[in-house]
Amino acid sequence: MSSTTIERRELGRFLAIAGKQFADGNGPAEMFSWAVDAAWHQMIGTPKYAAFSTEHAGSVLGHREMNGSGPIGWVAAYEEAYGPLPAIWFTDADGVLDEGALARYKETGKVVAEWDCGPTTGDGDDAAPGSR
Repeated sequence: MSSTTIERRELGRFLAIAGKQFADGNGPAEMFSWAVDAAWHQMIGTPKYAAFSTEHAGSVLGHREMNGSGPIGWVAAYEEAYGPLPAIWFTDADGVLDEGALARYKETGKVVAEWDCGPTTGDGDDAAPGSR
């Protein structure tokens, strides 16, 4: 599987988890992966994005700035649906793996990270996609 394919697969899974969080009345999922977010930025401005997001999340989710740091709240839901997070979640946009973060996740089952964006329900607070 090519890195673009892996990143898109993981973006679809992220959107599915994010859509479920919104449907359950919870806040937005934190996008902590630079590599997966880069795929999101590439796709969000294209005509294919609406169908992709709807297929995975049940609706078109937007993208917005959302800075923070701390525990990533959706990891358990991801693991229940798909199994352990793959290494791409710990990889930057240039393809460099943060081996320490991946090892901590494998040891503890928890992810503590920084993020600067996340999904939105598309209710007017979407940010135009840009570079991180």
